[in-house]
Amino acid sequence: MSNEIPSDTLTGTVERITFRNEENGFAILKVAVKGRSEPVTVKGNVAVVQPGERLEAVGQWINDTTYGRQFAAAGMTTTAPSSLEGIKRYLGSGLIDGIGPVYADRLVEKFGERVFDVIEHQSGKLQEVEGIGKKRRAEIKESWEKQKAVREIMVFLHAHGVSTARAVRIYKRYGDAAIARIRENPFRLAEDVWGIGFKTADEIAGRLGIAKEAISRLRAGLQHVLLKATDDGHCALPVETLLEEAGKVLGEAEAPISAERLQPALDDLLAHAELMREMVDGDDLIFLPHLLTAETQAAARLLNMAGRPPDYPRIEIEKALDWVEQKTGKQLAAGQKVAIREALRHRLLVITGGPGVGKTTILNSLLLILEAKEVAFVLAAPTGRAAKRLSESTGHEAKTLHRLLEYQPAKGWGRDADRPLKGTLFVLDEASMIDTPLLWHFLKALPTGAHLILVGDVDQLPSVGPGRVLADVIASKAVAVSRLTEIFRQARTSRIITAAHAINAGMPPDVDPPADGSLTDFFFIERETPEQIASALVHVIRDRIPERFGMEAKRDVQVLTPMNRGLLGATALNVALQEALNQATEFTLEAESFGTLYRVGDKVIQTRNNYDKDVFNGDIGRISGMETGPLRVDVQFEDGRTASYEAGELDELRLAYAITIHKSQGSEFPAVVIPVSTQHYMMLQRNLLYTGLTRGKKLVVLIGTKEALQIAVRRADSRRRWTTLRARLEQPGR
Repeated sequence: MSNEIPSDTLTGTVERITFRNEENGFAILKVAVKGRSEPVTVKGNVAVVQPGERLEAVGQWINDTTYGRQFAAAGMTTTAPSSLEGIKRYLGSGLIDGIGPVYADRLVEKFGERVFDVIEHQSGKLQEVEGIGKKRRAEIKESWEKQKAVREIMVFLHAHGVSTARAVRIYKRYGDAAIARIRENPFRLAEDVWGIGFKTADEIAGRLGIAKEAISRLRAGLQHVLLKATDDGHCALPVETLLEEAGKVLGEAEAPISAERLQPALDDLLAHAELMREMVDGDDLIFLPHLLTAETQAAARLLNMAGRPPDYPRIEIEKALDWVEQKTGKQLAAGQKVAIREALRHRLLVITGGPGVGKTTILNSLLLILEAKEVAFVLAAPTGRAAKRLSESTGHEAKTLHRLLEYQPAKGWGRDADRPLKGTLFVLDEASMIDTPLLWHFLKALPTGAHLILVGDVDQLPSVGPGRVLADVIASKAVAVSRLTEIFRQARTSRIITAAHAINAGMPPDVDPPADGSLTDFFFIERETPEQIASALVHVIRDRIPERFGMEAKRDVQVLTPMNRGLLGATALNVALQEALNQATEFTLEAESFGTLYRVGDKVIQTRNNYDKDVFNGDIGRISGMETGPLRVDVQFEDGRTASYEAGELDELRLAYAITIHKSQGSEFPAVVIPVSTQHYMMLQRNLLYTGLTRGKKLVVLIGTKEALQIAVRRADSRRRWTTLRARLEQPGR
């Protein structure tokens, strides 16, 4: 007896698209079926669909308790319509640029069922239709060709398990050559198309018939593991680690591929210089070529700068210090004077220290002195928010490094050794955020006689990208460093600052409220369970902070959490805070995409650099408008820039009522709320808590258990980043 579920076949004409999810291709359609007086509801996944198209579906009839009898399709295909009414509906749907309902009627009246053939093979005849001139004809023809290519690619990709939204992104990357490119090397998808991971590319490869142990697959797996390691900050991996991790990725859970079977693929990659191998301090390391170049060349340039004296105009340093004190009316502390002296005596200097130690005062004093000597200086920072803060604190223009280096997606870096930057002194703030590749792109664009000051807090989290630049430069002792430790009197009145320094020293902060009941800027609210912490967090943000401090919850308060997952992770907290701060009403516009519900008014964060839209990883804004047919979301960012997102681009945005502490680097918020729970045990570490705490400008609230707080304070981050910058600075000529 057969266990197969009986299936039916349905054919008809698509009258209306009731719903369509651009992420997975799921659609609910109204279909006109011959012999039925009313359209039939059909639901299922379809690669591409437009009103008027002929639909063939295989599936089952079901009785939905809410919507009645429907056809649940296991598979659907669409073809160009054949009836005149279907052709009109198809052409008038807006699919083809230059044709709306009016021109659809005219075209069908003129050419009848031959209209598709005319558009494709005899497009010159289109000008016989009233209102269609040479320009509109060209627009129609170009759009028709594009849609035809997109349809073929969509169908191909859907057949290989790729969602509609990802398919659109693949088409944008490869154009009409998409199918050929994917057949040639499906693994390139993981490198070339943002949002496509190795797992998806590997599944496509399997469907295309690439064997599990094909050398192309093993090569791709090794490269993927090394590329993925950069997400954890590594510039290289020991060969044993690389082979072990690749074996797990490429094999089954209980049967990883052995190092012996992977070795020929690794040898092939090394032979073709697609990976590089080098022994550094006894470690046999494998590099992606661009990272080996970045570490090697950055070290050489830093050593070159550190080894040469400055060539500023003649400055009598002690007189300059007296002059700047008179000019500003501020008396410099001994440590600040030392830092300024060091800056004027060295071509390359690092200034590091925590909050409240006077880094801004040093920088402003130094710039005043050099400005008086007509020294041209350039200020920059890794992110837009950090650049804005630097500009506000100094009164001088500051740019992001990417803007300074004139980066363009299609052309790359506009400034380099052949077209260097202009200036004498370059100051990079928030230097702990700078990764190795960005450092190298910057250094090779410096003019020959440049001076450089790196300013940052080395005790904060290292860069999200590969390397630990600031820490390695300081630890190498190859570069002059001015480390500031004294907290100034006015800063000592802030419990945020005293708590941050206590945590950084491995000591628990004072969490008891002031004995006199006075208002303070640092609070610890004790709650035990994750559920209690989450509930208290919502209450504090929605009610207590606005009532007591007069702050606006969405604008002024930022939740920072150690990770994305879990009840106290950014994902779950965003859902809770969205409901608390931006509830839906009957007038609220909202859209669901990539598993996230977006509403007008929502606080959102950009999750990747998108140079076409002029928005960057970490930019925060609000959804200012939305349209649903087709879906478009408009975002206004904090500095006034605006950007629009189509359905397939919304995975670049995340809700930002809560963000990870890593995402907050370089930013500053009026108020910060941080959950501290053993649920985040693996992420409870000193530099993470310290970084989160120092993001708060006027108010910091910790909510959680004292046990979790003590764990975080005690535990220094012991995870090693495989980087060789320090070794190369310590051993010139490597």
